[in-house]
Amino acid sequence: MERIAVHDISVTLGIEAATYPGDVPFERVVQSTLAQGASFELSNLTMSAHAGTHIDAPAHVVAGGRTLDGYPASAFVLPALVADVAGAAIVRPEHLASVRLQNGEALLLRTDNSRAGRSRSPIYTERYVSIAPAAAVCCVTLGAMLVGIDYLSVDAADDATLAAHHILLEAGVLILEGIDLSQVQPGRYLLVCLPLKMVHAEASPVRAVLLSGVAGSGGA
Repeated sequence: MERIAVHDISVTLGIEAATYPGDVPFERVVQSTLAQGASFELSNLTMSAHAGTHIDAPAHVVAGGRTLDGYPASAFVLPALVADVAGAAIVRPEHLASVRLQNGEALLLRTDNSRAGRSRSPIYTERYVSIAPAAAVCCVTLGAMLVGIDYLSVDAADDATLAAHHILLEAGVLILEGIDLSQVQPGRYLLVCLPLKMVHAEASPVRAVLLSGVAGSGGA
C-alpha cells in the first residue's frame, strides 16, 4: 500500500498569520495555569472568522448567501490541483490557460506569495499576488469547486468592490485564503479544509492539509 503523505498548508495563528486591516487580530489569553496552582489549563481565544488560513462561504459577500453550516462536511474534503503561477504580479486568465480541472476539483494557486514568504509572515503587506476578476471568471468556467490563494484575500488590496470574491462566491465557488504552498509541489492531491461547526458562519478558520498517496490524488 502506498504511504499517505500529509502536507500542512495552514499558517500558525499567533506566529505566522498576518491580520487583514480592520479585522480583529488573533489573541490567546491564558485564564488559568497549572503552574499557578489551578487544577487545569484554560485559555480564551479572540479572532476574526477570517483569521489565518480560513474559508469563505457565499454569505461573506452575498446577501442571503449560503453559510458554512449549510454544507455537509464532505464539501470540505475534495480533490485539488495545485497550479504554479510563478512570476505573476496578479493572476490573470493567461496564467490559467494550461489548467485543466477534473470533475469536482479545487484549484489552489501557488504564487510568489508562498515563494517570497508573504504567506507565512505576521506582517501584513498590500503588495501581494491576488486574482484578477477575469481570472476569477476563468476559475468558474473551469468548474472549480473551491479556489485557494496563498494570502489573506483573493482580491487586490485596493479593490474595495471585492470583485473576485463576488464572482466566485456568487457562482457557489468556496474560497480558501491564507494557505502556504511553499513546501508543496504542483500536482494533484486530496484537500481537507474543515471549518469549525458554527451556526450562520460566513467564514471560519480551518486546518488545511493536502494528502498525497491517496488513490486518485497524485501529488508529490
